Amino acid sequence: MVVADTVSQNPPAHLLPGVGRALVLAGALSQKSAEHIYRQAQASRRGFVAQLTESGEVPAAALAQVMSQAFAAPLIDVDALDPRQLPRHLIEPRLAVAHQVLALGWRNGRAVVATADPSNHEAVEKIKFATQTGIDWVVAEFDKLGRVIEAMAKSTLEEIDEILGGDFEFDESALGIADAAEDAAQKSDIDDAPVVRFLHKMLRDAFIMRASDLHFEPYEHHYRVRFRIDGELRDVVSPPLAIKDKLASRIKVISRLDIAEKRVPQDGRMKLKLGPDRLIDCRVSTLPTLFGEKIVIRLLDSSGLKLGLDALGYEPVEKARVLEAIQRPYGMVLVTGPTGSGKTLSLYTCLSLLNKPGVNIATVEDPSEINLPGVNQVNVNEKAGLSFAVALRAFLRQDPDIIMVGEIRDLETADIAVKAAQTGHLLLATVHTNDAPSTLTRLRNMGVAPFNLASSVILITAQRLIRRLCPTCRQPIELPRQTLLDAGFEEAELAGGWTPYKPVGCDACNNGYKGRAGIYEVMPISEAIQRIILADGSSVEIAAQARREGVRTLRQAGLEKVRLGVTSLEEVLAVTNQ
Repeated sequence: MVVADTVSQNPPAHLLPGVGRALVLAGALSQKSAEHIYRQAQASRRGFVAQLTESGEVPAAALAQVMSQAFAAPLIDVDALDPRQLPRHLIEPRLAVAHQVLALGWRNGRAVVATADPSNHEAVEKIKFATQTGIDWVVAEFDKLGRVIEAMAKSTLEEIDEILGGDFEFDESALGIADAAEDAAQKSDIDDAPVVRFLHKMLRDAFIMRASDLHFEPYEHHYRVRFRIDGELRDVVSPPLAIKDKLASRIKVISRLDIAEKRVPQDGRMKLKLGPDRLIDCRVSTLPTLFGEKIVIRLLDSSGLKLGLDALGYEPVEKARVLEAIQRPYGMVLVTGPTGSGKTLSLYTCLSLLNKPGVNIATVEDPSEINLPGVNQVNVNEKAGLSFAVALRAFLRQDPDIIMVGEIRDLETADIAVKAAQTGHLLLATVHTNDAPSTLTRLRNMGVAPFNLASSVILITAQRLIRRLCPTCRQPIELPRQTLLDAGFEEAELAGGWTPYKPVGCDACNNGYKGRAGIYEVMPISEAIQRIILADGSSVEIAAQARREGVRTLRQAGLEKVRLGVTSLEEVLAVTNQ
């Protein structure tokens, strides 16, 4: 028994770490001393080199010389380096501190890394995995290396704290992740507290600034965060590039995405909790880029649905047309416009008006952006065979009253939607076209027969979002009469005694604008338009008939907002310049 204990406590030379064996072979350290230092390192759970340096048996400079010769690695004096010029994005701070390694740069597609112990195989494997590349070691003195690594890690955290404002504390009661799994993940990430706090601050600031999207974008030499506010992207902050992987992993964890998968895009969701009864849905999208994963978080505030059609910018006549159409027992209501024009919000606002206990509502989207209680929502999953058409067929066997389709993009979906609208169901859907009349042409090009369109479509709405002028700083502007006429105003409209305004900019707004409003071309399908459809008429003929029936174009709707002082003429011209 005594012999066994002696053997276990006195490891033979071949069981010593590589640096210990190298020192013994070089005559810089005795076998007995190496074994003693090894046991001390094991007992204190420290690295052999750290324990050796503390013992003073071998000076740091002598150790570096032996390591350089034993492992044929170049020797470098890190005191001669400028830490500000060293790349921070190669190795994350926590990994660098744990293994006492310092990234110096790239050479021939491989990472050049300084260490005091080139025999540390665990560090080699972890760094290879983190950088996805080979490693070329250079040797540095342990004590000097430690000082530089600590200084760089500290400066990275100080940059984050500076962004956070120093004394920022995350208030769970004000903003939290509404998910028990996320709470567990947060407790396990104590070491990454600055990154966690940084993400929470970005989400909080985005909500306060009324941002619709957050963009986290890694580049070769910097990292930036941008918010989309009132339709425009604005640079918010440039955090240290070293946090990009940790930040991406954090977002993936709370969005229930695969943190190990970095080669393909992923889509996920999470919820933000603001107060006891306020939830914000967030849609998360990751995209592999040259220098890391770009992540976009879209904030989807369902409370906006309670505002009604007036808050969306519908004028009284347009609002009456929409309400009349969605109260019909069957038929198809189509909303069209480019990405980001508010189509989904308009449809969900209509659904919220129709969402009553006695109504069965089903939606299919790619993906569902807004959670609406009482509505059966389905996400398209092409890989699993769940397409728009498959979901629509299933809906028709589920006794629906109202169906909402995220987008009609092919003949199969359009055909089923038309049949649903003809057989006693109200169907709401979006189509990607520029204006209301061209929507019918688009459906015809898909292959939908004219008589099916004429008998199913009851209303088409085209829309755009324009920025509202800030009421605090907007100023009147004198515009030439001819400029107003060229923009589309009628002579009679210029005699009304109204004043156009221009953006100025103040602390309360974004370059003179604050918030957005919709402009709409609301076109009911009248009997006259039905006859044009049945005759396979063009969108030009349909548009001409709509004008005769009092349907305003998007430009005319925008000019009305200018006359009312809601927005500027330049904003309307930019948005409606087709």
